[in-house]
Amino acid sequence: MPKNSKVVKRELDDEVIESVKDLLSNEDSADDAFKKSELIVDVQEEKDTDVEEGSEVEDERPAWNSKLQYILAQVGFSVGLGNVWRFPYLCQKNGGGAYLLPYLILLLVIGIPLFFLELSVGQRIRRGSIGVWNYISPKLGGIGFASCVVCFFVALYYNVIIGWSLFYFSQSFQQPLPWDQCPLVKNASHTFVEPECEKSSATTYYWYREALNISSSISESGGLNWKMTVCLLAAWVVVCLAMIKGIQSSGKIMYFSSLFPYVVLICFLIRALLLNGSIDGIRHMFTPELEMMLEPKVWREAAAQVFFALGLGFGGVIAFSSYNKRDNNCHFDAVLVSFINFFTSILATLVVFAVLGFKANVINEKCIAENLEMIIKLVKMGNISQDIIPHHINFSAVTAEDYHLVYDIIQKVKEEEFPALHLNSCQIEDELNKAVQGTGLAFIAFTEAMTHFPASPFWSVMFFLMLVNLGLGSMFGTIEGIITPIVDTFKVRKEILTVICCLLAFCIGLMFVQRSGNYFVTMFDDYSATLPLLIVVILENIAVSFVYGIDKFMEDLKDMLGFAPNRYYYYMWKYISPLMLLSLLIASIVNMGLSPPGYNAWIEDKASEEFQSYPTWGMVVCISLMVLAILPVPIVFIIRRCNLIDDSSGNLASVTYKRGRVLKEPINLEGDDASLIHGKTSSEMSSPNFGKNIYRKQSGSPTLDTAPNGRYGIGYLMADMPDMPESDL
Repeated sequence: MPKNSKVVKRELDDEVIESVKDLLSNEDSADDAFKKSELIVDVQEEKDTDVEEGSEVEDERPAWNSKLQYILAQVGFSVGLGNVWRFPYLCQKNGGGAYLLPYLILLLVIGIPLFFLELSVGQRIRRGSIGVWNYISPKLGGIGFASCVVCFFVALYYNVIIGWSLFYFSQSFQQPLPWDQCPLVKNASHTFVEPECEKSSATTYYWYREALNISSSISESGGLNWKMTVCLLAAWVVVCLAMIKGIQSSGKIMYFSSLFPYVVLICFLIRALLLNGSIDGIRHMFTPELEMMLEPKVWREAAAQVFFALGLGFGGVIAFSSYNKRDNNCHFDAVLVSFINFFTSILATLVVFAVLGFKANVINEKCIAENLEMIIKLVKMGNISQDIIPHHINFSAVTAEDYHLVYDIIQKVKEEEFPALHLNSCQIEDELNKAVQGTGLAFIAFTEAMTHFPASPFWSVMFFLMLVNLGLGSMFGTIEGIITPIVDTFKVRKEILTVICCLLAFCIGLMFVQRSGNYFVTMFDDYSATLPLLIVVILENIAVSFVYGIDKFMEDLKDMLGFAPNRYYYYMWKYISPLMLLSLLIASIVNMGLSPPGYNAWIEDKASEEFQSYPTWGMVVCISLMVLAILPVPIVFIIRRCNLIDDSSGNLASVTYKRGRVLKEPINLEGDDASLIHGKTSSEMSSPNFGKNIYRKQSGSPTLDTAPNGRYGIGYLMADMPDMPESDL
């Protein structure tokens, strides 16, 4: 070939290009519209960037740095304060060790299948709760909005509990601890113990009077408690800073907030086992009462605990899993996180009752010492004969067994006169049977036990730092359940939305740091989440199993995971779980109807709690909380069902989600055109997830070949597709 062959070839190419330009310049002017709009079919072979094929994603949706970070985030969200102060109480109340069997059965029937379902839809569709349920069925798109509302309600009061923990944490750096002794009151003539404290206990007084400065009823606001207001502000600042960059900032904090509680629990367990009475507490805890398993209430409470322990319905599980790769084995994640949650509850129960066993032993020793002094006085006064006291018993060194022997003898001999002697049996089981949960366990019973620990300030710091971390882990998931769906749907900046959300929540949360704030926390805890979340999860189950189609969903899972899930999940999702959830919903409604709506008010004069009913306005608030939480479901359904909003307007009602690009023109694809572009006939279009990237590019407009708003965490883009069959959305 001649040396100048390349030059000749280049000249020929230039002539061809020029001739094409001439040809185009002579085109009929009627074809201008065609020139300005060209159909681009991005055919990709091995390097297909389709998210549905599990390969690299062109969009810039954030992703977890590692599988460990993701697992810690899910564990941190599911393992919360309820594992420490709710599960041990339920275990003690419902038959000890016998309660574990119903809990484990219901974990397998309700917990793991529904947790797996939420992980799956989040990972496959890669959007928050609003986008996920709008994709599954636009008419049920309100499920996602309902989840966001419930998350917001829960976040309002949950962060108040973190604020309480921060207050106790800040007060723990003193020796002795400020709740160790009752305060003394001085007047002109003499000094005396604070009457309210003397009638109750040092830790009870500190909680109600020093920390909360509580009023006597929910109607008495009493103004803001400034100490708790500052703590609440600090809690929201921590949450805001941790969440402002989404998982890119909160994910790193998870390494500490998720793992630190386990370090503390193990340290507490080892320390408690070295103290007297801890084995008594653990033995009492796990002594099974098998007859309790036959009571329906035990199964209802076990089902409710399974349901809430895993964070089902909040949207946090879906949000976290939406940042996963599509081929991640979410089935393994579901089983792993569920059992980590279960064993964490067991560990926390061991710790709680080992510590409470020690506390009961200390109180029992004081009880024996006080009653022994009374017996000695009665013997000296001649009310009790010295002869009935066994000779081997030395009053200067009496064991618990010796005291119980003397007590039984006196009770038999002085049968008629015994009540007048005012002697106490001092049984350690009586103290352990005083079931406590929630704030009563964390801020009263546990704090009292820690005052008897050697180096009590150290253990107090560790305990309340653990509570702060447990709370933060759950708060991250709860806030993510609000932020991710809104960012995905409305394309707002994550940083701005996070700041606004936290600021708004703090302002509304000021109602919880009034002197009557504790009563509002009780109200929100009882009414804002329980029934709405049950309804949300029932609708989630129905949407996947019956609207989207359980067979189609199983095929999607097989395609996504690379293997077919066990047929067990098919039957759970289609038959067993919906029936169990409906039964739980009915039982919860009946229980709520039979239980008088009210709260335990702290009465200062009596120094004790007293049950009070909510006033009329309080009942209105309770009902409003439940209605507002579930209201988005029927509203969205009616809007979509009745076409109340014009589909061509491009608003929320007409928005659907597809993997691909933005379709800027309101085009209708019909017949051969649709088949040509989609590569399938309309009957073959099983879902709006295409194998090829197809979009219409307007000349003179910016090229839309990368995801706009990618920095905001958006993996799926919006598209107006009015002709898409609803079953395929």
